[in-house]
Amino acid sequence: MTDYIVRVENLVKRFGGLVAVDNISFTVAPGEIFGFLGPNGAGKTSTINILCTLSKPTSGRAIINGFDVVRQQSQVRQSIGLVFQDPSLDERLSGLQNLRFHAMVYNIPASVREQRIRQVLSMVELWERRHSQVRTYSGGMKRRLEIARGLLHYPKVLFLDEPTLGLDPQTRNRIWEYILELRQREGTTIFLTTHYMDEAEKADRIAIIDYGKLVAMDTPERLKHMVSKDIISVKTDNDDRAAEEIRSRYRIETRHDSDGLTFEVANGEEFLPSFIKEFGTKIVSVSLRHPSLDDVFLKLTGREIRQEEVSDAFKAMVRQHGRRMRR
Repeated sequence: MTDYIVRVENLVKRFGGLVAVDNISFTVAPGEIFGFLGPNGAGKTSTINILCTLSKPTSGRAIINGFDVVRQQSQVRQSIGLVFQDPSLDERLSGLQNLRFHAMVYNIPASVREQRIRQVLSMVELWERRHSQVRTYSGGMKRRLEIARGLLHYPKVLFLDEPTLGLDPQTRNRIWEYILELRQREGTTIFLTTHYMDEAEKADRIAIIDYGKLVAMDTPERLKHMVSKDIISVKTDNDDRAAEEIRSRYRIETRHDSDGLTFEVANGEEFLPSFIKEFGTKIVSVSLRHPSLDDVFLKLTGREIRQEEVSDAFKAMVRQHGRRMRR
């Protein structure tokens, strides 16, 4: 148990007839950035809710910092920080008041409470706005305040559920600077759920989850090696005819996606010039890229990661069962 700060064994979560988490097992080492990669509805948030004691598993076991998430909920909650996917701040209060309330809930001693609040607010560059009501904050400032709140009680594991969802690229990059600085300075373990590929690349290891199942788990680079060929995307004036020409001339199968026709070749730099010169169907645009985590997910699941919303029926089912199971 001491080698891992998170241990998950055969975890299952059902909502009626829906299996949201399907017999998954994994471990996370202290100080690691561990990422869950998958589309909305894949089981990421359901797993994080179990690990954070917000939901009970149907079966299986999860251990955080040596404590069982079902039998030792209080100790688990003292060991973790959590930044929810949905906003959870009281916008009628100031940033300082939000953190003081959190500090009292977690029984942070009064002798160190104000010092710690100043430390985390300064880290996320909100000390000067500490007296402002949260409703006056921008989206990025609110996210930074939530991260500060999650760090206030020195958690061993910080759970980030889609931490930069809906933020602009500049704000996303700044938040990631805070997260990486935190890991380096305090050795905090980061457990991340995301469907943003650039965020997943920052993880030490990634678990790809789809329909509640873990379909692969490794470092980002090793996962990308699963797609050993280069990716060519081409748009033509007749994609059906182009697909047939590629199949007959090069014996390569194509797939239709948002970029037109996409196919894989062993050495894209050598293949592309002759392809453009010799191809009979009129080419509108063509691009070459090396494999990405998008391609890994597509190879493993046959689907692209889309930022699709979970169905209303699924959301209703989760809310209904969540009310019954939460403690």
